[in-house]
Amino acid sequence: MEYRLLGRSGLKISALTMGTMTFGAEGFFTKAGNSSAAEARRIIDISRDAGINLLDTANVYSTGKSEEAIGEALEGGRKDLMIASKVRFPMGKGPNEAGLSRYHIIQECEASLRRLKRDVIDLYQVHEWDGQTPLEETMEALDTLLKQGKVRYIGCSNYSGWHIMKALGIADRAGSSRFVSQQIYYSLQGREAEYELIPVTIDQGLGILVWSPLAGGLLSGKYRRGHQAPAGSRQLTDWGEPPVYDQEGLYDTIEVLVKIAEQHRVSAAQVALAYTLGKPAVTSVIIGARTDEQLADNLAAASLILSDDERTQLDQVSAPPLIYPFWHQAKTARDRLSPADLTLLAPHLQ
Repeated sequence: MEYRLLGRSGLKISALTMGTMTFGAEGFFTKAGNSSAAEARRIIDISRDAGINLLDTANVYSTGKSEEAIGEALEGGRKDLMIASKVRFPMGKGPNEAGLSRYHIIQECEASLRRLKRDVIDLYQVHEWDGQTPLEETMEALDTLLKQGKVRYIGCSNYSGWHIMKALGIADRAGSSRFVSQQIYYSLQGREAEYELIPVTIDQGLGILVWSPLAGGLLSGKYRRGHQAPAGSRQLTDWGEPPVYDQEGLYDTIEVLVKIAEQHRVSAAQVALAYTLGKPAVTSVIIGARTDEQLADNLAAASLILSDDERTQLDQVSAPPLIYPFWHQAKTARDRLSPADLTLLAPHLQ
């Protein structure tokens, strides 16, 4: 397992992170799977033996049940395993039981610690943007938790580029702690993050954790043009996350993905994971599995090496359109582009 520095911090995390949304799943979250406490313990053991040192969860996953399952599985021990959790979504019906106010952040961090049976959360992430709470209040609350020793690092998730820059600017102006990372959706199925989120990551020295790198299973190789979707599948139905705007384009990508997988004699999922692991600024890719076989297959992606030609094929077939102002920058700003700009624009400068 490769270990990578998380942004400009000194923290090294494994290239693969174990996602725990299915742990103790109930209600809506059972659509992604359901792992009992015993199964969660086995998944954690297998992941740890493979070199994974970070578990990712959130307070909203089954309203705390995922965190509780982790707490039971670790039984307060295994300090070599770090935990990332998140806060923002509703945890009750009260007016202050959602959002990123100081009230909600501190209350929910303490609740997460109790469920996890830990004294500290290693990476505490704001799960989604809150446009109604002053960002100064959010950043100050997170800094308070850091100073109290309840969290070690802070990050954001699902922010826009300007949201991130505003948060970093506020932290810098106040002399307080910055986000070290962002957690984003990024895959061969959806590369919109390359417009703003990858460049701001490089420019500001953040790390990236990728959620749903297989696009909710769309890149597993089971969804093929002209074939019926797998029984019980949630994609290309009413699940809608991630959204599929161009189904034929998706099938084009899957065909190249499957072809490369056959050449390596591995699964399409392994190729998709290895592709995303090799993208600029990506620190770790969050995996999850319903079965031991899926878990073993996903773990094997950490050692799969794709050739430059294979990466180029995948880049070309899945390339997002160059929207404004980026097509204009590619035409008229090419003489003064930064390394962050070039992550998006370099292929368009030929």
